[in-house]
Amino acid sequence: MNKNNSRRTSRAASNKDRRSAILALFREFPNNKFSLKQLASVSGGASKEGRRETFEILGQLFEEGVVEECAREKYRLTRQHLPHYEGVADMTTSGAVFVRVEGLEEDIFVNQRNTANALDGDRVEVAVIHRGKDGRMEGEITRIVERNRKPYVGIAEVGAHQIFVRADSRRMPMDIYLSKRNYPDIRDGEKVVVRIADWQPGSKSPVGELVERLGLAGNNDTEMHAILAEYELPYRFEPEVEEAAAAIDARITAGEIASRRDFRDTTTFTVDPADAKDFDDALSVRKVRDGVWEVGVHIADVTHYVRPHSVIDDEAVERGTSVYLVDRTVPMLPERLSNELCSLRPNETSLCFSAVFTLNEQLEILDEWFGRTVIHSNRRFTYAEAQEVIETGKGDFAEEILTLNRLAQELRRQRFRNGAISFEREEVKFRLDKDGKPLGVYFKEQKESNQMIEEFMLLANRRVAEFCSHRRSEKGRAVPRTMVYRVHDTPSEEKLDRFRQFILRFGHVFKATKGRAVAKEMNKLFKQIKGSTEENAVSTMAVRAMAKAYYSTDNIGHYGLAFPCYTHFTSPIRRYPDMMVHRLLAHYLAGGKSADKAEIDALCERASDREIVAAEAERASIKYKMVEFMKEHIGEEFEGHISGLTEWGVYVELDETHIEGMSFLRDIEGDYFAFDETAYEIVGRSTGRRLTLGDAVRIRVKRADLQKRQLDFELLLPDVPSARRGKGAPDYENVRKPRSEVRTGSSGKRAEGRRSARRSGK
Repeated sequence: MNKNNSRRTSRAASNKDRRSAILALFREFPNNKFSLKQLASVSGGASKEGRRETFEILGQLFEEGVVEECAREKYRLTRQHLPHYEGVADMTTSGAVFVRVEGLEEDIFVNQRNTANALDGDRVEVAVIHRGKDGRMEGEITRIVERNRKPYVGIAEVGAHQIFVRADSRRMPMDIYLSKRNYPDIRDGEKVVVRIADWQPGSKSPVGELVERLGLAGNNDTEMHAILAEYELPYRFEPEVEEAAAAIDARITAGEIASRRDFRDTTTFTVDPADAKDFDDALSVRKVRDGVWEVGVHIADVTHYVRPHSVIDDEAVERGTSVYLVDRTVPMLPERLSNELCSLRPNETSLCFSAVFTLNEQLEILDEWFGRTVIHSNRRFTYAEAQEVIETGKGDFAEEILTLNRLAQELRRQRFRNGAISFEREEVKFRLDKDGKPLGVYFKEQKESNQMIEEFMLLANRRVAEFCSHRRSEKGRAVPRTMVYRVHDTPSEEKLDRFRQFILRFGHVFKATKGRAVAKEMNKLFKQIKGSTEENAVSTMAVRAMAKAYYSTDNIGHYGLAFPCYTHFTSPIRRYPDMMVHRLLAHYLAGGKSADKAEIDALCERASDREIVAAEAERASIKYKMVEFMKEHIGEEFEGHISGLTEWGVYVELDETHIEGMSFLRDIEGDYFAFDETAYEIVGRSTGRRLTLGDAVRIRVKRADLQKRQLDFELLLPDVPSARRGKGAPDYENVRKPRSEVRTGSSGKRAEGRRSARRSGK
């Protein structure tokens, strides 16, 4: 190669590197305008030769339409060459949008004027038009890839010539237009479900299509149905599902009984809440010899009646789980199954799938058996009735209950010795009148009768999981089999560190960082805070420091329970994964090959997703009843503790009821308060007064908005006279999305950048 060719090759390589550096700079700072000298300097040097090369490159980029001259000798990227991403729109109450892009740590903020009529949940294309010094991106939506078809629930406001629906969701800040010509019968104040049909550029409101009319707003049934509609949960079964359930043969033939292990002569009973209608589990107990007991965990044999891929089974897959609102249960299975055929009612012969254990007093499992059974429940106990037998030693089947409770308490102690975490949080319940109006709030208390049932259900779940997870080969090797596991990962060190900093405010030290030491330290902490004012706040934050449990075919164990292998076998009436487990267990007992992993995993993912949706609907119904209850207490004062902090307000949880509301920073009298994100404190600018998580405060109930399920409190600081304002309180989210938020209230959610995909639970 001659010198001229070598020089040309070197120069071409240099130009290529410089071009790449210039393009990278434009894309990293899409909002910036750069001069020739700046571009030359950062791309390889601003010498005379460097400026000449840079000028040539800019000329090429200009011809290609990549850059444009925006001022005298200043250049920037053209609109079509800005960094583009595809993601999902997350709308705030102000109308601004955050686009969640898979793979990006930060969401892209889009001002309302640049949203191109995108709505919450739409899949969109977004161009980054600005990048701040902190790396945060601002964008402009360039295209709606796919419009979200989720329904919106709202109140119809009927005018002379048009109908506008004011949506309940804070993620739909604009009214939805309905044609009065198409829907002439809609009444003013009626609650309706609509979908977005169209939203033309330049139009102020999207056009909706009516999905369903629910009834007048404020009616209890209407509001509960509205919550179900908001989360796309059905509140009734389609006729074909009901017809299929009605057609099921309820007869238990002699041949069917002969094919099963018969427990009809063994003492058996159910223990359930007083208001339960479906009894899906029962316990039997029989003395084998001194110090040795046979305990049967009998579960309703739902899969005997529901065949795979039948109309009822498909509906159960779709629902995934029963939903428990404050005043009602929305069952996974039709009532004919859940409350009749599969309910283990007293003094009736019932078909079950059972796990039977022979135990000694040291809890050694001397023998275990899994299979289909027939039982005859001798009695139905409520938890309160069983507890009375435990406490007094007297009553029906006292010997059997006391034996089971003694074994259960030892199982419990053993579980905690092995590293299980004792999550015992108060569950909010309401006393309702016949119309569903809340008359009072109380808390469900876990006693030994609850623990008795829980421990034997945990035992059955664990041992079924262990049996199904492997088979023994002819050579004695353990061969893995596809199984549905309920898994719970170890907590992240980042969340634990945040939790550690939180409890320091109450004077508690948490030393453990990972492994089983975390569980031991957590249990120690729970004992310390028992009965204290911070108990609920700390317990709530502890739960949120943990990973979320979910269903999977990949077994990582259950950290919270300290079980290396765990599943859900005991509630097939209300959880679809339990039906899956029953089928897998029957298949493996019959010597079947390992099930299709991809098919089972898809069903696991579906069940986990439906569990999350059901939990959100349940929380929404609790929040609604809390707001409805507090509506009768407007203007009254209560004691509480700060349960959450954001850049716009302070969340306060009332001590007596654990009801949570918000006081906006701009409404606090006596000072101008701002959120110190680093210290997680609210700080007064002039007084230096500091408010932080767990602080005891007094509030006055200011407003209760049932449609938005929102409570506004007025924070009453000491030495500051309270003044009532005439202006209305703003929405919780009528501000830019916060960078961080810490919440600990029993009725609230916590945002930590991105929402957690899994819900904690056993």
